[in-house]
Parts: sequence; C-alpha cells; structure tokens
Amino acid sequence: MSRSPEGVRRVLAFGAHPDDLDFGAAGTIAAWTAAGVEVHYAIMTDGDAGGFDPAYRDEIVAMRHDEQRAAAARVGVKELHFLGHRDGYLEPSHEVQRDVVRLVRQVRPDVVLAMHPERNWSSLQMSHPDHLACGEAVTRAVYPAAENPFAYPELEASGLSAYRVPWLWLYGCPEERVNHVVDITAHVDAKLEAIRVHLSQHPDIEATERYVRARLQATAGRAGLPEGASGEAFHVVAVNAKETIAGF
Repeated sequence: MSRSPEGVRRVLAFGAHPDDLDFGAAGTIAAWTAAGVEVHYAIMTDGDAGGFDPAYRDEIVAMRHDEQRAAAARVGVKELHFLGHRDGYLEPSHEVQRDVVRLVRQVRPDVVLAMHPERNWSSLQMSHPDHLACGEAVTRAVYPAAENPFAYPELEASGLSAYRVPWLWLYGCPEERVNHVVDITAHVDAKLEAIRVHLSQHPDIEATERYVRARLQATAGRAGLPEGASGEAFHVVAVNAKETIAGF
C-alpha cells in the first residue's frame, strides 16, 4: 500500500478543530519531523463549540489554542496558523478557500495534509460537518486555485505567486479509500502525548488512549504490518506528479 512521496521537505497540515490532527495524523507527523521535515499546522476553526464545562465558555478558545500549541510541540511542530473560523459553521466557501490558497502559496509544501471530504458511514463521528468542509475546501484550493495565477488575483498581486502542490494526503477517510498506511509504531507514544494535552475535550484520557491504540493496531493489521504494529491510514492523491498534464 506504499505510495509515499519521495523528497518531502515541507508539509502543510489542516485540521478543522484543535485536536483533529493529533487524532488523525500525529504519528506520521512525528515521523516526518524526526526526519527533519518542516511541518506547519493550520487549524481552521477556533474550537469554540467544544468542551464540556460551561464555566469555561469565555476561555475555551484560548484554552484550545494553548492545547494545540502544546500538542504540536509534542510531535516536533513549531509553526501553527489559526484561521479563526467559527466552530460548527465551517463551509467550503470562497473565503475559506482563499485562506487555504494563501497559506499554500506562503508555505509552498511538498505535501498538503487534510481531512477527507467524503462521509465515513462506519464512523459518523469522523464525519463532523466541519471535517467534511475542511477536506472539501482544501481539496478545491489545492486544485485548481493554488496553481492558477488568475484565481484570487489579489493574492498574486500581493506577491503570493501560483504554486503546484505535488501531493495531497487525506486522513479520516472511509476504509475503501485508504491506499497508504504509515507504520507509526515508533511514534505512538508521541502521538498519545499530543492527544493527552487536549483535556478540555477528552477528560477520560484512559478510555481515549485505549480507543486510539485499538484503532491504530486494527489499521496496521488490515495493512498487513507485523503483529503489534500501529498504523495511520491515508488516501494519498498525486496532484502534480511527474506525468501530470495541466487540466487532466
């Protein structure tokens, strides 16, 4: 199932909410940063509808930003971008797409990582409307807007020239879309450390860890990895491979 791109130097990773990337891809991200890859996080909403304690409503955005910064540090990520959209109201609008195109042109990554835009009926919780909107907005932005100098011309005018993204990696995908599994056995502890930070969302951390470990091991088993291994699943799309012809 290996379709891993070669020569990855820079990754731009999108999550709809603080904690999405930690659940979906933090093991793979830890492996990348350990290999010297520069990873940027882009968090699309502030997570303002999250949490359980009504006493912290006025503080929840600051809390979740702090949690995400701390979680990112656990897996070696230093660059974070908070796009500030409202939790529960994310749409693949042109406003959101322009935000994505702006970041893609600024960072100029080898890989864009995002949530999958297709609903996963086997785990509806993975298909929160914001998750689907994240995947759709990023996919639309990656092609064609990011590489079209006439899309959002104000970005081109500001000096952010068009950029062709080589690879799009989508996480949280339906099982039938999985075409690449990363063995993250060596990075499970770092992933779980990142998840533990999000206490405003997951107060029963022991149950959360059991669930995450079981899913990682099940993913590895389906991919034929050795017994006891852990894996993260992706739908990898070659957007601009060597053989790609513009518009096809």
